[in-house]
Amino acid sequence: MLPDLRDIFGGLAATYERVNHALTLGLDVSWRRRAARAAARGGGSMWLDVCSGTGDMARSLRRRALPGTRIVALDFCRPMLDLSVARPPAEGGFEFVLADAARLPFPDAAFDLVTVAFATRNLNLSPAALTAAFREFHRALRPGGRYVNVESSQPRFRPMRFLFRVYVRTLVRPVGRRLSGASAGAGYAYLSESITEFYPPEELAEILRESGFSRVTFHRLMFGAAAIHVAIK
Repeated sequence: MLPDLRDIFGGLAATYERVNHALTLGLDVSWRRRAARAAARGGGSMWLDVCSGTGDMARSLRRRALPGTRIVALDFCRPMLDLSVARPPAEGGFEFVLADAARLPFPDAAFDLVTVAFATRNLNLSPAALTAAFREFHRALRPGGRYVNVESSQPRFRPMRFLFRVYVRTLVRPVGRRLSGASAGAGYAYLSESITEFYPPEELAEILRESGFSRVTFHRLMFGAAAIHVAIK
């Protein structure tokens, strides 16, 4: 049975950022900033942050955007989006949209940039579902537009990959339960599995190409524990 992701993330919303920072020793903050810098280099005036959650990536984009850039933060989980709305507004602000990443409520070629930060694995309920989501992002981009993805990955070298998976399977659920409460255990069990089962960067790059993107590049982070992908329409 597929997990009900709205229920999972709705239950984790209040402590989700704190748990992520704890599990990555704060590195997720710098990885998101690096992805935002890569995204901002493409310019453009219409940017979309998909699966925006509590708004960390949208705020990183806002700090690097030129005046007049319109940034839309989209998420399908109302408690996550409500937390983002409640935070002090970023200078220049951005718009909030409650919608599903697989069915973006925007016309074709509406954006110069689409980003996803640490949520792509939640679109991977099946290979077909992930490809469909990537094709939807491709549809929403203008020709020459950029898709920038930062996500957990799989280290290249087998010993490092083994240690990474042991770390995730050993710590994600207990740390999540400790910081979020016992009721969050099932949610963090799902997240632990989604991290260890996600694609290595080469495979994710190939899926992006099969979804219509070209000039796909990637950069490994922390020995491959995460990766930033940039793909062009």
